[in-house]
Amino acid sequence: MPKSDPSPQAEPGTTEVPLVWRPVGDAGISDDLDEHNAAVVDAFARMIKAGEKDAVKRAIRRWPPQHLLALIVHLPLKRARKLFGWLDKLQTRVVAELNPAFRSALLEDCTVQRLVDVLDGMEPEDAADQLDDLPEEVEAQVLPRLKHGAAIESLRDYREESAGSIMSRKFVAVPPDWTVGQVTHDIRANARAIEKLYAVYVVDAEHHPLGYLRLRDLLLSPKEARLGDVMSTDFVAVGPDTDQEEVAAIADRYELSVVPVVDADGRLIGRITPKQLRRVLREEAEEDRNLMAGLPADTRPDESIGRIVRGRIPWLLIGLVGASLSATVVGAFEDQLAKAAILASFIPIVMSMAGNAGIQASTVAVQGLSTGTVKFADLGWRLMKELLAALANGAIAALVLVALVIGVAQVMDFDAPMVLAAGAGLSLLTVVVVAVTVGATIPIVLDKLGIDPAMATGVFITTGNDILSVMIFFLMMSLFYLPLLP
Repeated sequence: MPKSDPSPQAEPGTTEVPLVWRPVGDAGISDDLDEHNAAVVDAFARMIKAGEKDAVKRAIRRWPPQHLLALIVHLPLKRARKLFGWLDKLQTRVVAELNPAFRSALLEDCTVQRLVDVLDGMEPEDAADQLDDLPEEVEAQVLPRLKHGAAIESLRDYREESAGSIMSRKFVAVPPDWTVGQVTHDIRANARAIEKLYAVYVVDAEHHPLGYLRLRDLLLSPKEARLGDVMSTDFVAVGPDTDQEEVAAIADRYELSVVPVVDADGRLIGRITPKQLRRVLREEAEEDRNLMAGLPADTRPDESIGRIVRGRIPWLLIGLVGASLSATVVGAFEDQLAKAAILASFIPIVMSMAGNAGIQASTVAVQGLSTGTVKFADLGWRLMKELLAALANGAIAALVLVALVIGVAQVMDFDAPMVLAAGAGLSLLTVVVVAVTVGATIPIVLDKLGIDPAMATGVFITTGNDILSVMIFFLMMSLFYLPLLP
């Protein structure tokens, strides 16, 4: 991390804090600010509020991008927007590294020309994503002014969240009869156009990929060696319509740092860089987390109150319906509760255990599906594995519950305490096994049907297991315990 030169002080009377960011960790950004950096943020917030543009620009003139990014992230949003408007053209490129949700909020009030300056500093695939977050009327004004407008338009022709929509059209492709020396010379000659080089692709006259060379191959091979003789031919590519989640799974499966993209005729048209792969993994993880929490997949922290209500109320209402069904099931056993009120104390136990066991099994299933390690064909084997684990876990939990019931029975006067304990333990064991079966199976079946399996781990599995657990418990008690009561 480069060290910043001592930054100038703010105008007299404004602040006495040295306006230098002290990096925390490798990136210089941390959710928790230390005392010094918190004071720096406060000082800049006051200066920005007071309109001290020249003083602020002098203070940040020699700041490295990482420190400037950290300041923008930690400033109040209103102040961050104002600071962003004061930055010069080079400094605005920092915004390209911001979290997409924060970036959208930051750019919300920008002028069209400022947006053009920012988007021109981004890669086309990043700019295309940012345009998707802008209102249509603003997008219509910005897109024609962008220097990479044609490339952005071509990316947006592909389906959203597909390989084509996130690929970069910049790559190095050479014929097989070139030598290693020719390639390295050509790369040096075009160094400015080649920003980041991960692999050199070898293609035929029609641009069909024949193989590739990694950087180590270029460094270790003789200069006179033909590329066709030293290239690797274990070429793995995806089509432009491949879903980005599947692209990430393929990259993980084959340990690819960059994924080439070919069109329907097998011609090389682009590549998906490590930066895009990391972003895909982050986005997919965020979507799954939102769905598992009963939120819309595209939930963002900067949403308006109206959007928050519209996005969440359907799931809350579904949960309300599920809870009502659970209450109806409990009400159906009113006579049993009247005969043995002690049974009511076990309802939250079986419902909680069913919910936890189901969520655990479904979460593992969703993770396996997202990484490609779990397939529909594995359903039988996976279900057997989960059942064996559920039997072990259920048995342990049941024994603990039996011991607790017997212990409490020494203090309180229960009818047939041993039978009550045995029935409660058997019910708990059955509930855990059923909940795990449901949790492990439903996500895989939904994935087979083309439905996002993460949706299963939220309201649906939790509510379903609540209903099943209550029914199982009362049926067990009706068979074993209630007949013994006077």
